[in-house]
Amino acid sequence: MLKTLKDIGELIVFKHSIFALPFIFTAMIVASKSVNDSVWFGFRLLILGVICAVSARNFAMAFNRYKDEDIDKLNPRTANRPSVDGRIGRKNVELFIIANAVIFVLCALAINSLAFWLSFPILAVLGGYSLFKRFSPLAHLVLGLSLGLSPIAGVVAVANEITLWSVLLCLGIVFWTAGFDLLYSLQDIEFDKEHELFSIPSIYGSKATFFISAIFHALAIIFWLLFAWAAGLSFFAFLGIAVCAAILYKEHTIVREDFSKIDKAFFTLNGYVSILFFVFVWVSLL
Repeated sequence: MLKTLKDIGELIVFKHSIFALPFIFTAMIVASKSVNDSVWFGFRLLILGVICAVSARNFAMAFNRYKDEDIDKLNPRTANRPSVDGRIGRKNVELFIIANAVIFVLCALAINSLAFWLSFPILAVLGGYSLFKRFSPLAHLVLGLSLGLSPIAGVVAVANEITLWSVLLCLGIVFWTAGFDLLYSLQDIEFDKEHELFSIPSIYGSKATFFISAIFHALAIIFWLLFAWAAGLSFFAFLGIAVCAAILYKEHTIVREDFSKIDKAFFTLNGYVSILFFVFVWVSLL
């Protein structure tokens, strides 16, 4: 059982949850402060929010691995994934996808009716990335939207509505995610060219990719500043966004100097961004 759990963890890369979870809870504490005059939204929503976030991400990652099996087995970087080397069979992946989709929808229903009805288009977007990247370089932005929907879900769970500030926060996450996904895609640039896959690096080259990624991250900072303004947050939120901007600048510097350090920039620094963003917003609300 431990081996199976390890294989499932590798399949969905559970540690990447750190990218989305802090933003979900950022939206939840901001909404709770507005609705309840307190950042604490209760254990019920905490548990349901975590289950929704984890099941949605499990669905997205498993569906992506399922649809990409034919590509992954040809790429040396991905050929040892559990869905490719036979550790997890295709039928089991299908069951995992269906089970997590059902869990996500039922948990959304337990939250409120708006969350329930939004659960279906959210699943469509999460699954759409795996299909979109086969015919359009805009797939990087679709991936960004997959993470960007997290604060929308968070505010719907607490306030049962979609606010302006949550949309601005969503747009910031869209461009932040697309920006670092562009840098991450640089390591597959030759593979994508050879197999005619639609990534911005394979179509426009590394120099253009660095430029577009920088533009995306600049847009992320702008939308995050607009979020802080629209949500009426204090100086600490703006300070946190400035810290995140410095981290993103460092990320670009690292990748430009040495492609082999893409993993460090992707995992470590972006993990800092999401966590610090939440912490500074939380302090701002206090």
